[in-house]
Amino acid sequence: MKRFVVLLSVLLLLGVLILFRSNTFGFGEIAGACEPDCQKCHTLTKKEAFGILNAIAPGVISEVIDVRLSPVRGLWEVDIKLGQGPKDILYIDFSKGKIIQGIIIDVKEKVDITSQRRQELMKVDVSTIPLDEALQMGETSAGYKVIVFSDPE
Repeated sequence: MKRFVVLLSVLLLLGVLILFRSNTFGFGEIAGACEPDCQKCHTLTKKEAFGILNAIAPGVISEVIDVRLSPVRGLWEVDIKLGQGPKDILYIDFSKGKIIQGIIIDVKEKVDITSQRRQELMKVDVSTIPLDEALQMGETSAGYKVIVFSDPE
């Protein structure tokens, strides 16, 4: 009986290992699996990502800003621009058959990884803001500068 339990445990463990190394989760073939560098086996261009997303929601996404590996193996992180509006993040799986919208949380670190990335996307390089018609107040040599936008209408 003890041998049977040990044999059953080993078979169960092998089954789990085969499942996780299979293409079911986008981790490669059973024999050989993927390279440690996922981009050797899997690719997704901005043009491909735009085509996939535009097929689901035509005209909603104006641009795919960037495509990179996500923090979760088997997913691409796709930075998008919605029309003339905000930037956002979507995820596309390696099979290019599923789109995921939502957040990724690192449980160990207790950090919302998606929100951190979204904040990076929203940063504005203040050196690109045209100030030629700006009203300046205070010293030009001040250590800190504040740019205020207002609509006079």
